[in-house]
Amino acid sequence: MVDVSAKPILLREAVARGEIRLQKATLQLIESHKIAKGNVLATARIAGILAAKKTGELIPLCHPLPLTHCEVNFEIPKSRDRISIIASAKVAAQTGVEMEALTAVTVAALTIYDMCKAVDKKMVSGAVRGVSKTKQTR
Repeated sequence: MVDVSAKPILLREAVARGEIRLQKATLQLIESHKIAKGNVLATARIAGILAAKKTGELIPLCHPLPLTHCEVNFEIPKSRDRISIIASAKVAAQTGVEMEALTAVTVAALTIYDMCKAVDKKMVSGAVRGVSKTKQTR
């Protein structure tokens, strides 16, 4: 790991986005809570938050960080052909939280895929990217 001992503790926030493309019929099943495995978006939200908390265990050289906040939200565009996933993470630390936000998005997308794979063989997740990262003094 990179030595961040000399860096000051700052309030840091990162936002990431990604998406999962799916069939309109799959989206209707998700919205009407008719997916056999349960509430897809609620489960994906919790999975993303849990993944963000475990990022330091999943990525070998990533610092383990005590997150102070993590949020995962979903947007469905008018085209109704995808679910956009937006995650934010916050920490007071010596290093940033972009990996936590990216991990939250990725695992939320994988959870949606897992829960819907029985009804949609054409799903594709991707376009995962960092949107922003900020830092400020405490």
